Amino acid sequence: MGVLSNKVDPQNLNPGDHIYSWRQAYIYAHHGIYIGDGMVIHFTRGADQEIGAGTVLDRLLFSLPPSHPTDTTCQRCGRDRTRKDGVISSCLDCFLSGGDLYLFEYGVSPAFFLAKARGGTCTLATSDPTEQVLHRAFFLLENGFGGYHVFKNNCEDFAIYCKTGLLVFTNMSVGRSGQAASCFAAASALVSSPLRFMTTGIGGLSLVGCGMYCVSRLVSDIGVRRDVTKVPVEKLVDSLDSPAKMTEMAKLD
Repeated sequence: MGVLSNKVDPQNLNPGDHIYSWRQAYIYAHHGIYIGDGMVIHFTRGADQEIGAGTVLDRLLFSLPPSHPTDTTCQRCGRDRTRKDGVISSCLDCFLSGGDLYLFEYGVSPAFFLAKARGGTCTLATSDPTEQVLHRAFFLLENGFGGYHVFKNNCEDFAIYCKTGLLVFTNMSVGRSGQAASCFAAASALVSSPLRFMTTGIGGLSLVGCGMYCVSRLVSDIGVRRDVTKVPVEKLVDSLDSPAKMTEMAKLD
């Protein structure tokens, strides 16, 4: 483990670990919670769409060749590999889909966080005790985690909630996911940097763009944001079908 790579040997995993594996030539990563005995609980998108609205991203991801084995049923865990909807439990092999295994890190320093240029690998937030993490994961396995959204409610959001119990209570376009935050940070840097090009030149442009990207990533991290609240998993599930309940829960906490 370190700045260069979060790759981990499966034998070194512990129940409650937040793990992930890169998909489709490192375009994005899939996240989950390791529960022991070679099993993982993770949140998956619907079989037809990536964000539930039919976007260009849907067409891009589903036009790429599949990374999972061609057999539809896993011989180890019995999972139907064609089912990709909601919170599911599967073996580590199904979760990895042929990819490498990485461990998401919690409680890192700001310097370490910024040294990890790619989002979705670590956070400044601290993890709760293992028993709380596993309780949330198993509870959500039975009760769901709401509708999948690539920017506001994705697999990384699920894993981070299981680890921290934190939810975002604003109308910002990004949730807890570091991957989503990186996308918005990159967009912010691209939009703002040309405005300074006439006065800063190529070197200044690069410096400003890098600075904007780093700042945007840092302020979006769940560990420093002020628009987050710790919510018991039972209250979360009770409010999933009611935005009004979710808003009221935020006020009470």
